Amino acid sequence: MSVVSTHKDGEVLVIVSDNPPVNALGQAVRAGLKAGIEEALSDDSVKAVVIRCDGRTFHAGADITEFGKPPVGPSLPEVIDAIEASTKPVVAALHGTALGGGLEVALGCHYRIAVPSAKVGLPEVKLGILPGAGGTQRLPRVVGVAEALPMIVQGNPINAKKAESIGLIDKIVDEGSLEAEAIAFAKSVADVKDIPRTGERTDKLKEAAADPSVFSNFMDKNARKMRGYEAPLACIEAVKAAVELPLEEGLKKERELFTKLVTGDQSKALRHVFFAERAASKIDDVPKDTPLIDIKKVGILGAGTMGGGIAMNFLSAGIPVTILERQQEALDRGVGLIRKNYENTAKRGRMTDEQVEKAMSLLTPTLEMDDLSDCDLVIEAVFELMEIKKDVFTNLDKVVKKGAILATNTSYLNVDEIAAVTSRPEDVIGLHFFSPANIMKLLEIVRGDKTSDSVLATSMALAKKIGKVAVVSGVCHGFIGNRMLAKRQQQAQQMLLEGAKPWDVDRVLTEFGLPMGPFQMADLAGLDIGWDPEKTSSSTVREVLCERGRRGQKTGKGFYDYDDARRGSPSEETEEIIASFVEKSGNTPRDIDDQEILERCLYPMVNEGAKILEEGMAQRASDIDVVWMNGYGWPPYTGGPMFWADQVGLKTILEGLQKHEDKLGDDFSISPLLKEKAEKGETFN
Repeated sequence: MSVVSTHKDGEVLVIVSDNPPVNALGQAVRAGLKAGIEEALSDDSVKAVVIRCDGRTFHAGADITEFGKPPVGPSLPEVIDAIEASTKPVVAALHGTALGGGLEVALGCHYRIAVPSAKVGLPEVKLGILPGAGGTQRLPRVVGVAEALPMIVQGNPINAKKAESIGLIDKIVDEGSLEAEAIAFAKSVADVKDIPRTGERTDKLKEAAADPSVFSNFMDKNARKMRGYEAPLACIEAVKAAVELPLEEGLKKERELFTKLVTGDQSKALRHVFFAERAASKIDDVPKDTPLIDIKKVGILGAGTMGGGIAMNFLSAGIPVTILERQQEALDRGVGLIRKNYENTAKRGRMTDEQVEKAMSLLTPTLEMDDLSDCDLVIEAVFELMEIKKDVFTNLDKVVKKGAILATNTSYLNVDEIAAVTSRPEDVIGLHFFSPANIMKLLEIVRGDKTSDSVLATSMALAKKIGKVAVVSGVCHGFIGNRMLAKRQQQAQQMLLEGAKPWDVDRVLTEFGLPMGPFQMADLAGLDIGWDPEKTSSSTVREVLCERGRRGQKTGKGFYDYDDARRGSPSEETEEIIASFVEKSGNTPRDIDDQEILERCLYPMVNEGAKILEEGMAQRASDIDVVWMNGYGWPPYTGGPMFWADQVGLKTILEGLQKHEDKLGDDFSISPLLKEKAEKGETFN
């Protein structure tokens, strides 16, 4: 059966694509669209054409599985050129999402109509490429450069109403009558003398041609977001070409830029990320038909920053939450902070006041644990001490109804040990949210030895419902992310005792693409986390800093000195403290170059990732990549630590670890899996 069919309605030829699930523009679809246009042109009874799709969406993009394979014609640019060149008006009828190549097809059409729920966009930049079928040249011609730049450079879709307001969509029609409305529209323009071909339009380019500062202003405004990425800069260059060059030359420039990007390392990495996040949602040994638990109400223990943030995820998804604290003051403070966060979101235009009140109406504060009895899921976000966790779960086991999920938000502790204090360890799971929990996308789902398939599958489905990227981890100290982080932190601290400066370590890692280095992160979190002034012994640099009141950004000084705007600068006092520890250690301070800092911070992380795979704590290497990109700010354009290691070469990683082995600590050992793959010339991904 053909994925593209045609039928006539009077003088209108309707070309229909049906290529589930998202009508991707694979070779068969492209050939069918081109053949449909040729059919229309060869039939004198046809006066106009409609292009639409069956199923849940218009063309949602190119077929990403074709990337890197030998091209098979017709190409998408050829198809779009044929549509645009048609001597008979062509109307695109949009529903669902018209993304990437889908929007480029629509731009090649002479008119565009859409249902109110439709969304359009050019998200190619998120795969490290740019629209390669005329999108960078045609979109600015339709909506102007100021509106086109964010769509192309940032890749976020816009809704039909917005698209209509900027001239991208000609008419919005009722949801249930798209084909009929499209045919009627096509009939109304069938006799138009001057077909509005996008490529021939220049009127919307005049403003940018007269004032090219629109490009520099956009770059200045978005510099931080674009840092390290190649594709956004190429996108801007392509849009500039639309302003400065005739269409044919602009398309040639776009193609050159596309080809360079699609064969580059960043695009390979970002395509890896795309598939990795989808793979992470699949649990190999859990049947697809595993029954799910209906989560109608969630309970949360702890109304602090973490508990409140966790609560917001469920409230925003329309799920009622009961939040528990021990004291009224703490409860009131927590509820107040939730409201404040929502109100700030509303001020930024991301929520309405009505949505704020709706979310808050779903929140029930309480001081009584018995009020959690009817919850379908209870998550504890209490102090990170095993004895406290055990006490909480002992009580939850008595109070919460049978069949409910009992979850711990622990970031390090043994989930099986916590589950063992209950009469139902099969209902216990780790749900490790990352701070701030209402913003960070990652959710580490920690599967205990006795966690049931239903509890695990429900947790994965729930993660998706609340907008999280979930990754399954086995039970081990620190799970995936923090286990690897510990190795980086250990080496960062060790290098201080050998002569490295905190700001040099931080600089190397931020230049690599991480949002902050280990010492910047420590200052932000607070150096006094876990520090007890009653038991302090001046035995570490961190302890001495705390003893001197240098407890991080909140006190205006930590590893760094901070000004009123919390901008950090190197501290002479910190240098003196470190120097005294270097002297006590018996080390002779030495210059540690940037490459050694990078190798000693990142290579042990890769090694630990390999051990996590060996032990079965992660299902696949790409899951580790997903954890680090969504939870720790690892730059996506490198693909995550394990993919990055593949690109560097596992042999290089192994040799680097062997070179530094005497400095990596007594508890360090090289992963047999890493060694085996390096020697065989294999990769993790």
